[in-house]
Amino acid sequence: MSNVVVSVQGLEKTYRTDSETLTILKDVNLTIEKGRKVAVVGQSGSGKSTFLNILGGLDSATTGIVKAGDFEITNMNEKELAQYRSGFLGLIFQFHYLLKDFTALANVFLPAYMAGVSKKIAREKATQLLHDVGLDTRFNHLPSQLSGGERQRVAVARSLINDPELILADEPTGNLDPANAVMIGDLLFSMADKYQKTLILVTHDMSLAKNGDVCYSIKNGQLKIQDVK
Repeated sequence: MSNVVVSVQGLEKTYRTDSETLTILKDVNLTIEKGRKVAVVGQSGSGKSTFLNILGGLDSATTGIVKAGDFEITNMNEKELAQYRSGFLGLIFQFHYLLKDFTALANVFLPAYMAGVSKKIAREKATQLLHDVGLDTRFNHLPSQLSGGERQRVAVARSLINDPELILADEPTGNLDPANAVMIGDLLFSMADKYQKTLILVTHDMSLAKNGDVCYSIKNGQLKIQDVK
């Protein structure tokens, strides 16, 4: 079995209008092995979120081949992409996207329950994950009753509920104050270590990027190693 979790070959993303052609990503090549923690940095508009969205099957490449595990993302239909996102991926965004009428516990266990896991087992897994992120006393709280940092901790727990191979995090600390940003950043890396997940993190926070095994920057559409140590 291959130890490669992500393989990107000759990736290009171009937007075309009647008046112009804008290439956001060009000739991007990348290989990420299982368990690696990878940070991607770049200025606003550099294409780092576009890159992550392509890896997540949320956007399409113009040309190139993108593989994650046994999935060839650039050659899948919507049903296959949905299966990929629900089973292979854990997604964390800048905004938590919690369901406002459901408790923290329900927000975490619902993706597993919807994927066919029994409610009992889904709740047990969600309980353990919420314990791991330090929310033992907040199981029954609605998102409106949680702080910004707590909501993002729920989002981290939710991303792990279906035991994904790969975690994609897009500016997960971008909406938080400095103290909570540090806490969520540390939590994200520690949870990836605990559960042996491969992590790709897009961030503008260089202090957070330093936690990765390797950091890449996107500049002029190209991906290059960035020294942040």
